[in-house]
Amino acid sequence: MSGFLAGADLSANRIELARRRAAQRGYIDLTSSNPTHQGLLFPADILRDAAEQYWAGRRYDPDPRGLLTAREAIARYYASRRAPGLPHDPDRVFVTASTSEAYSLLFALLCEPGDNVLAPDVSYPLFEYLAGIHRVALRPYRLDEARGWQIDSDSLRDQADERTRAVLIVSPHNPTGMVVQERQPVFDALDLPIICDEVFAEFPYRAPIVPFLGALHPDRAVFTLNGISKMFALPDLKLGWIVLSERAGAQYAERLEMLNDTFLGASTLVQTMLPVLFERGMPFVDEMRRRLRANLDLAVAALSACPRLEVTRPDGGYYLFPRVLDCEDEEQLVIDLLDAGVLAHPGYYYGAEAHHAGHVMISCLTRPDALAGGLAALCRALAAFSRLR
Repeated sequence: MSGFLAGADLSANRIELARRRAAQRGYIDLTSSNPTHQGLLFPADILRDAAEQYWAGRRYDPDPRGLLTAREAIARYYASRRAPGLPHDPDRVFVTASTSEAYSLLFALLCEPGDNVLAPDVSYPLFEYLAGIHRVALRPYRLDEARGWQIDSDSLRDQADERTRAVLIVSPHNPTGMVVQERQPVFDALDLPIICDEVFAEFPYRAPIVPFLGALHPDRAVFTLNGISKMFALPDLKLGWIVLSERAGAQYAERLEMLNDTFLGASTLVQTMLPVLFERGMPFVDEMRRRLRANLDLAVAALSACPRLEVTRPDGGYYLFPRVLDCEDEEQLVIDLLDAGVLAHPGYYYGAEAHHAGHVMISCLTRPDALAGGLAALCRALAAFSRLR
């Protein structure tokens, strides 16, 4: 076997073994990000109507940037968002099979093996695997927990070297919920392409809106990623996109077109459906947003009443990332919580180790009844652990 996973230990870790044992007696899962497991199902009648247009005139005419009708629908979506300076040119939109594929395309576009990309030190673990496939290193810049997990500009600047090719930003961030709400001068100093993942942009919480990063930095090469997995709760239909800023389009569009043409990964069926999803699906997005806000309100109140937790209201997204006070071993904490009937993820799953130890991740996408019960069980368990100390 060769490759970046050669020699990797793929055996189950202690938490997974504990989860399997706990499954025999049952537990409340507070970690799920899968909307189809939580009763959030996009209306079937809209999906049927959208698909009918494809079957009625089925024809395969691939476009290396994606079907024009799909790109026009994406451009109209950005034009409708409550934020200034949004793009509206479908020629700067590239349709992909997913945001994961979009990352892979951009790593291939911007980097050679041995290059690096700056990425937040607390982040979704998928990025490491996607970068590894392309032999690209992720150099972690710090998020400042004391300032609501905002970007530490000094750390970001210090991590750049002669082989740095891009900066990766997630806004709203997974799992801290941070939103980049203003222009970042450090990006001007570094003058690197910016990859901005905004798949949770439709779900602001503390922040009134999620600004479009390309509008905050109109003179930078910005690649904005999004898709229907989070926005429409359709992870099974597999469609994402990349929006290029004007500078990114001028510098990279032709090469990105060639890369996308190599795979043509996006389904013609789903691309054909996309205009109808946007035209008729936004009321469902509104409904999901209301449920998430209610769940976040519930969770922030419940966890704020737990003496062993410090809770920060997120700017946006699905998640809470509270700090557990006096926690010396996140792994053992999560195993003990499983024994008490509730599953949370440890912070180290998201790289939160050196600067941010002692956190757990809770998904507020969870069904409201399960969320309430799981939070109560978690708080009871933490109180019991404190009495045993």
